[in-house]
Formats: sequence, C-alpha cells, structure tokens
Amino acid sequence: MLTVTDWRELSACRDSDPDIFFPVGTTGPAVDQIRKAVAICSACSVKEECLQYALETNQEAGVWGGYPEDDRRRLRKRWLAERRRRRQAS
Repeated sequence: MLTVTDWRELSACRDSDPDIFFPVGTTGPAVDQIRKAVAICSACSVKEECLQYALETNQEAGVWGGYPEDDRRRLRKRWLAERRRRRQAS
C-alpha cells in the first residue's frame, strides 16, 4: 500500500504547473486548464490514489485524480453514501 507521500512522488503532475490543476472558474481559459489537467491525470499511474485522497480529505478545489471540482463533488456524495451503507451493514 502506498503512503500519502509515496503516491505523490509517483504522480504525473509532480513537475507540472500547479495553476493548471487549480483554475479560477469553469469557463473561458479555465476550460483549457481543466482539459490539460485531466489529460495529465489520464496518463497517471496513481490517479486512483490521488482521487481517494481528495475524497477522504474533502478537497473542494482543483482537479484531483482526473476529476474537476463539480464532477468530484457528485462523486464524493455517492462515495459518502456508500461508506455510510457499509458502516450500517457491519
């Protein structure tokens, strides 16, 4: 199992401009930044660990694990509901 720092060391974005992953807004130039970030994530070997980290720590801003903010918010709601179901079942 990778630790928090391990997956970050292996990330495809580690040498990228952080501004690409944290665009201001969701229109205009931000659309291109989001597209670039998602493209970098798509080739990343640790995008699942990145996404899991973002969900667990409720990262609200930026692109994490290939998911922009709005998509990740929807995903996090489903993820939290599933976690609650699992807890209730055990």
